Amino acid sequence: MTLPRLLVLTDRTQCAGPLPHAVAAAIEAGARAVVLREKDLPAAARAELAAALSALLTPVAGTLLVAGSASIYASAAGVHLAAGDPFPSVRPPLVGRSCHDAREVAAAEGCDYVTVSPVFPTPSKPGYGPPLGPAGLATLTRTGPPAFALGGVCPADVAACRAAGAYGVAVMGGVMRDPHSVAEYLSALHNTVEDQP
Repeated sequence: MTLPRLLVLTDRTQCAGPLPHAVAAAIEAGARAVVLREKDLPAAARAELAAALSALLTPVAGTLLVAGSASIYASAAGVHLAAGDPFPSVRPPLVGRSCHDAREVAAAEGCDYVTVSPVFPTPSKPGYGPPLGPAGLATLTRTGPPAFALGGVCPADVAACRAAGAYGVAVMGGVMRDPHSVAEYLSALHNTVEDQP
């Protein structure tokens, strides 16, 4: 596993300004892995965004992943698949998948990591059933690829997510609204890594 324990997912609708500015601030605060979502944009616009974010991450040896299976841009290190997306016919260096239940985690065989959501209540993940909570998260981290806890995760929740077996946490809204909160997530993650073997 080459990814850091904090995974930042983009959502330009929650940013105070342009998405690259928010990502730049998150990187300045310590973020080193970003998933470019924005799947509603045309391919050319997403490719342009991917190139811009890659240019921000490259100087800090960061990692850019692109959500969706249709296009894997040259500037990205890999792809983040939706639960039902087919596995890429040509495997990129990193492959992740969004999961919401045990069946989807089991189907993620061959992936480098999964996100498991929603762990806590969040307006960003409607329609995926009730929040899993730490206990539900724990049932989905026992098998399968390393898991990032996603959905309503605040810095204060990091320890519970790690105790439930999560490799790390994935954050969208919290970081998009306040990129400087990355430092709080990293501090909480650092404490759990020190506490656990």
